Amino acid sequence: MYYIGIDLGGTNIAAGLVDDSGKIICDKSIPTGAERNYTEIVKDMAELSKEIIVKSGVSIEDVKAVGIGSPGSIDNKNGICTYSNNINMENANISGEFKKYLDLPVNLENDANAAAYGEYTINGNDVESFVFVTLGTGVGGGVVLDGEIYRGFNGVGAEIGHTVVDMDGEQCTCGRKGCWEAYASVTALIRQTKKAMAENPDSKMHEIAEKEGKVSGRTAFDAAKCGDKAAETVVNKYFEYVAEGITNMVNIFQPNKIIIGGSISKEGDYLLKPIREYVEKNDYNRHMEKVQIEIATLFGDAGIIGAALAAKRKICG
Repeated sequence: MYYIGIDLGGTNIAAGLVDDSGKIICDKSIPTGAERNYTEIVKDMAELSKEIIVKSGVSIEDVKAVGIGSPGSIDNKNGICTYSNNINMENANISGEFKKYLDLPVNLENDANAAAYGEYTINGNDVESFVFVTLGTGVGGGVVLDGEIYRGFNGVGAEIGHTVVDMDGEQCTCGRKGCWEAYASVTALIRQTKKAMAENPDSKMHEIAEKEGKVSGRTAFDAAKCGDKAAETVVNKYFEYVAEGITNMVNIFQPNKIIIGGSISKEGDYLLKPIREYVEKNDYNRHMEKVQIEIATLFGDAGIIGAALAAKRKICG
């Protein structure tokens, strides 16, 4: 059996045909056109799904469900995006609109929850509890408990990036101050890098940024690996910010596994080693079995796979 997984983003719509094991058989992406009415975007998602089915050579009868991962606050029971600021949606009946074009069961998830479930199926389905953290433009993620996505009673549970690490800290886009996202996201890392560059005009970060044409999440990392002291300070402090939030996740959930994804996670052991060491020293549980902290493996495919397999689990059993 096969399932369509759709990862709806502010820039692109990525969709794939996924088999029972979570393997993507065929996929394609198109621009979102996020400024449009959501009904036009949903129509594009449906047409893209049809195109993928035809391209794969799979019979429509063998496609059992569609899973959609969408940004925003999601009413999973009714298939409605109650609000999203990344794509202009409010009380948008995404599932109902989609079925106008492709008459298949549809399951709508928050995009971070879908990505979390994707990583869970590949990296965590041997455990009971699992937390996925994404370090990207913001800090997002999801929680899987006993094999089920934790959504909260109102569908907006596990907004882990908006746990506070400094009550009087940096302003967050959510309106609060000191959120983990305001310190551990790539956006925050770029801000921290620019500040260090202004204070250290001889830092190698300037040369790297000029070569790249911009200051990016890699600038401080690349300079630190060359022995630049100012960059090392930025990177080491960033490790602490990430690890502090990870420690909070450990103390709240004591999950079997925490998986770190997002663009920064591609730093691998360079990122993972100091985080593990920090958590080892600071987590509440120092006397029992430890949480496994690992790097994600699916990266951009997590949303497609997770959306598809969450639909399989909810709709098809």
